[in-house]
Amino acid sequence: MTKSHTAEQVAQKLFQPVDLGKLQLATRIVMAPMTRAFSPNGVPGSDVAAYYRRRAENGVGLIVTEGTLINHPAATDNVNVPNFHGEAALNGWKKVVEEVHAAGGKIIPQIWHVGMTRKPGTGPHPEAPSIGPSGLNLEGVKEAEPMSIEEIEQVVKAYAQAAADAKRLGFDGVEIHGAHGYLIDQFLWERTNKRTDRYGGSLLARAQFAIEVVEAVREAVGPDFPIVLRLSQWKSAQYDAKLARTPEELEQLLAPLVQAGVDIFHCSTRRFWEPEFEGSDLNFAGWTKKLTGKPVITVGSIGLNTDFMSLFKEGKGAETTDIDGLLERLDRGEFDLVAVGRALLADPAWAAKIRDNRLDELIPFKPEALQTLV
Repeated sequence: MTKSHTAEQVAQKLFQPVDLGKLQLATRIVMAPMTRAFSPNGVPGSDVAAYYRRRAENGVGLIVTEGTLINHPAATDNVNVPNFHGEAALNGWKKVVEEVHAAGGKIIPQIWHVGMTRKPGTGPHPEAPSIGPSGLNLEGVKEAEPMSIEEIEQVVKAYAQAAADAKRLGFDGVEIHGAHGYLIDQFLWERTNKRTDRYGGSLLARAQFAIEVVEAVREAVGPDFPIVLRLSQWKSAQYDAKLARTPEELEQLLAPLVQAGVDIFHCSTRRFWEPEFEGSDLNFAGWTKKLTGKPVITVGSIGLNTDFMSLFKEGKGAETTDIDGLLERLDRGEFDLVAVGRALLADPAWAAKIRDNRLDELIPFKPEALQTLV
């Protein structure tokens, strides 16, 4: 890792307080949401609380939790992914919040439903059918019946209830997972949404479900509670997928989501340095900020020399690498916050080491890091 930026320059760019209106953070570093599945029967324990606290103690300004499940029987295929409903799970999350706040950090839960990526017969409720806008998996193959209007309304209410619980428990906001080919994204994507009612057709119509989720969440939490929405063009195992092929199409998607109540967009890419559209160096987050004027979070292989899926395809780890390009883009105002995933997963002190120029102490990411909560 190079040292072309001094510790003082890095501190000035990444480790100064930032005021995003409804959300004030001590640093611009965000812990990206990463599924860990260390919550037996959906209940996060003291080890989960300690895991998040360690990041807050080491200079992470905002923690976005791993995906947590809204109250629907087909929300996951894994009994160890944490719930965001039920007394036991919510009590566990309350302790997580207390630990992070005691360390001086801010934390928001990511609320989630996997939709048709769940294999039928799996998870805590194997009897429940998987659900999606048209019953299609990510390959476009039909595996279930399309969601009924009643089912859509029930799921929207479940998102709203999770957000209300987040506020009640003392979280600092809520992130809605609308990316990576999961339920909300399945409505957004033309391959998985073939509906002919008001939830399907044009890009705006395919966004209707997401709009209603955001509107319901905003109603549940009131005007001052921060709402983050995570979006991506790519899907799990569909890396060339596009919701929007041009800036104009992206604006069609984003504008009604802003109107519905999104405060911050979390813009997921595999490699943050790649431009989103031809003719501009702006990445996905940069375009989203330009089109909406809203604060944005960038993410994608920050601090590592290769992207996430390449690691697992090749069965290798990743070396740490410089963040000079990231700092230059931050300097230009392309994005506001920087989400770090695997580098922080492997090394809870990653942010502090970057801040203090202890680059030779950084711990490289290896797939084995996924097996424990360090």
